[in-house]
Amino acid sequence: MAGWMGVDTERGTRARKEQLRCPGPANTRPAERPALLWKARRQPAPRAQLVDWAGTAGGAGPARPDLGRCVQLCEPTQRGSAPSIPGRPDCARQSRRALELGTVLVGSPRADGLISLLTTSEDADEPRRLQFPLPTTQRPLEPGAPHWANYVKGVIQHYPAAPLPGFSAVVVSSVPLGGGLSSSASLEVATYTFLQQLCPDSGTIAARARVCQRAEHSFAGVPCGIMDQLIALLGQKGHALLIDCRSLETSLVPLLDPKLAVLITNSNVRHSLGSSEYPLRRRQCEEVARALGKESLREVQLEELEAGRELMSGEAFRRARHVVGEIQRTAQAAAALSRGDYRAFGRLMVESHNSLRDDYEVSCPELDQLVEAALSAPGVYGSRMTGGGFGGCTVTLLEASAASLVMQHIQGQYSGTATFYLSQAADGAQVLCL
Repeated sequence: MAGWMGVDTERGTRARKEQLRCPGPANTRPAERPALLWKARRQPAPRAQLVDWAGTAGGAGPARPDLGRCVQLCEPTQRGSAPSIPGRPDCARQSRRALELGTVLVGSPRADGLISLLTTSEDADEPRRLQFPLPTTQRPLEPGAPHWANYVKGVIQHYPAAPLPGFSAVVVSSVPLGGGLSSSASLEVATYTFLQQLCPDSGTIAARARVCQRAEHSFAGVPCGIMDQLIALLGQKGHALLIDCRSLETSLVPLLDPKLAVLITNSNVRHSLGSSEYPLRRRQCEEVARALGKESLREVQLEELEAGRELMSGEAFRRARHVVGEIQRTAQAAAALSRGDYRAFGRLMVESHNSLRDDYEVSCPELDQLVEAALSAPGVYGSRMTGGGFGGCTVTLLEASAASLVMQHIQGQYSGTATFYLSQAADGAQVLCL
């Protein structure tokens, strides 16, 4: 089970009939697990903010991916071949000021064969402005400094249509970097959508998601799954998206109840363990699958895992137990959401967080504290960490009428300073006129 209930215009989250197999063994692709995600947004932000839009300024207008993901169930285990449920957040701060989490890429073509990029993000590494020539067969683009530009470079390098012209573009994003809300997928999908306006492609949505995923693998060095990119492309207003991360089949799950709210809480901490621990857990899950003679943990039942416990280390067993359990939880979560059983959905969120904390070990004291605080507040159905872990955000399912009091309660219990976003399911990336 990969992340489910995520945000992304992502993430989601998470075409249903599109079949696209991952290259190589299934157990080597985190994206091959099912994911249930939702893409969310609140009110349209002023166009002057350029938040939540991405695209071309001269002609086609901006492409719109309000990207930001808050995965609720099965997220970090998208690395084993399971389903996931993501969504996308279109959020407002506790101050009630409308603020959509999104990434905007606005630009126009140029005739000199150069690409000029500028980011307005204060959290991005330097330099925030750079220029480089279009890639060629003899001179492909390569990752390097600044790190933020690698996501853009990767999509450009792997973009399937040609010829791409040079262009100048500005990146504006309100998605917190390192917060587990898919800032990277947001930028990748925004870039792809922008490039489509300059040089249209003919690929499927799944193929486009693969390009964005490949960009992150090869240019950012992150062996991520496909969930974030798919929810960014396929999110639909009022729905979660159930993704089979192996076949890339998807189906919409209604998320329309006005009495229901999703609260994203940013811990505003980020521990350095995340970048090294993610690939390690993926390798551990691959090793367990091989030890059991399976192509992927997607093919393993809990009973089989228990029976083969002596074939692996205790730590690897716990990692695999989380993934296998998360696969089951994702299917159960989609069913619970479909029938409006939010209490069951909330219990699955809590089970997922406990498993992420104890078996997968990607939580941290701050995330645990936020989850515990949320669960002790009236009107809350469930809560869990979202994203890669070791900091970032939690996502909480609650009664809409209780949102204000729940935010106050969480902040009162939290030792740090939290940032809150109320989220609703929204559409994925689009191209709109300014």
